[in-house]
Amino acid sequence: MNAEKSLKIGSIFHDGSFIPSKFTCDGEDINPPIYIGNISPKARSLVIIMDDPDAPRGTFTHWIAWNIPPRGEIPENLPKVAEVKNPMTLIQGRNDFGRVGYGGPCPPRGHGTHHYRFRIYALNVELNLKPGSTREELEEAMRNHVIQWGELVGLYKRI
Repeated sequence: MNAEKSLKIGSIFHDGSFIPSKFTCDGEDINPPIYIGNISPKARSLVIIMDDPDAPRGTFTHWIAWNIPPRGEIPENLPKVAEVKNPMTLIQGRNDFGRVGYGGPCPPRGHGTHHYRFRIYALNVELNLKPGSTREELEEAMRNHVIQWGELVGLYKRI
């Protein structure tokens, strides 16, 4: 990926700090708001990929969404449907829980602190990808279209 890491990503938790339990399987299991700054005027759409590289069986994908309008916020509590119409339009794919939409942090109890990467990619196109697609299909469709990216890492541990 030859894209520049220039997007500024934020939320209600800081990079490297703990994600409030509201946004996990121990709470409401809804997505947190994501704030995006420094978006290039050349961006036609955004993609989000949230994963956990510390999962026992390898990187676990919690959320993928694409064709997000290139504006400064992804709101909290998006519907868990493949084609979201409100409060904004976007398309969501299947996570490693086997469901469409956001699946919050839910590491095994006693497994220590996990890192959850919220990566946002700015693309120079909108993707022609069917709702409910997999992460692999999304990454293939994104290839050669990423112009910027940014990352926010949140932590979570179950006791």
